Amino acid sequence: MKEYFVVGMARQEKKDTSPVTEADLKINSLLIKEVVKLFPSHSVLGEEESNVVKGSEYVWVCDPVDGTIPYSLGLPISVFSLALVKNGEVLLGVTYDPFCDRLYSAEKGKGAYLNEKKIHVSNSTTLEKAKIEYEMWNKSKYDLQPLVNELKKYNTFFMQFSSYVNPSVLVAAGEFTATIFPHTTPHDAAAVKIIVEEAGGKVTDIFGNEQRYDQPINGLLVSNGILHDQLVALAKQFVVIQK
Repeated sequence: MKEYFVVGMARQEKKDTSPVTEADLKINSLLIKEVVKLFPSHSVLGEEESNVVKGSEYVWVCDPVDGTIPYSLGLPISVFSLALVKNGEVLLGVTYDPFCDRLYSAEKGKGAYLNEKKIHVSNSTTLEKAKIEYEMWNKSKYDLQPLVNELKKYNTFFMQFSSYVNPSVLVAAGEFTATIFPHTTPHDAAAVKIIVEEAGGKVTDIFGNEQRYDQPINGLLVSNGILHDQLVALAKQFVVIQK
């Protein structure tokens, strides 16, 4: 990521009109090669390229550059994200921010860490002045604007990174209160699921349901856990499913 990180970098446009860079492609390819070498019976589900092993119960879910849009524009807020999923359940996850040298990691039942220091979600009990990151795109499955408008009544502080994993692991570190994701892509969610929950938070689909992380998801709602039910209730009332 750092090697190719320059202002004016080359980028291509994918079918969905989102950008892809040489870093996205090379990191994704490198991951597949390493998994094939070390775990030949495992599958890889990557944003740019996948390798499906028939009958495999293990899947490595990878976003080589989470936040390709800001990355391609010269903004250093993107991260690498990887999770190991067994039969839909996340067993471990890592997220690495190469610009700040922050490695988030979690293994089921063993807590969540930032550069080997244990982290925990915030203990906030109110949405008043909550710090929430959300993503919006005209091709998303869910329209979050009505929910955002409602949350504004709580004097909520909103941010949009176009890099969903980074602010989500900051929920695990106690900085953000929640993040909301309207897309269906599992590579944006798998590592977040275990890192946040091992830090004491809660991660579900956008309406509060559990889901698999080796196939398309129904959005994502990430919180410190304390406020999760309140956010789910608001999502059920205000989130609109787009056709």
